Amino acid sequence: MTDAYWITLGVSCAAVTAGLAMGIAAVARGWVPRWGRRKILRPTLWGYGTLVAAAGWAGFTLLGPVSPHPFSYLPWATLGLGMFLVGLIMQIVATDPPRPRSHQRDPAR
Repeated sequence: MTDAYWITLGVSCAAVTAGLAMGIAAVARGWVPRWGRRKILRPTLWGYGTLVAAAGWAGFTLLGPVSPHPFSYLPWATLGLGMFLVGLIMQIVATDPPRPRSHQRDPAR
């Protein structure tokens, strides 16, 4: 294996580990990294999105481009990429303000 393989694998593992740590901290304690504290309005949803994105990135990387046989795992790598994108969408939704509840009375009453 070439040096580029190990560099890519190391960087991917570091990114997945950091994502898992931030996701667990956001879900368990509501902690958000300093750069996102003003933007992220729902830290728990952001944490779940980070966990899903980290799991998807790990699946995509380990079964896709870094795999010794990348084309034999193509469906699983595509699933990992899809999970990563779903996690990113969850993180984007976490930055939107929640919709206000309607305080109108029910007309049936």
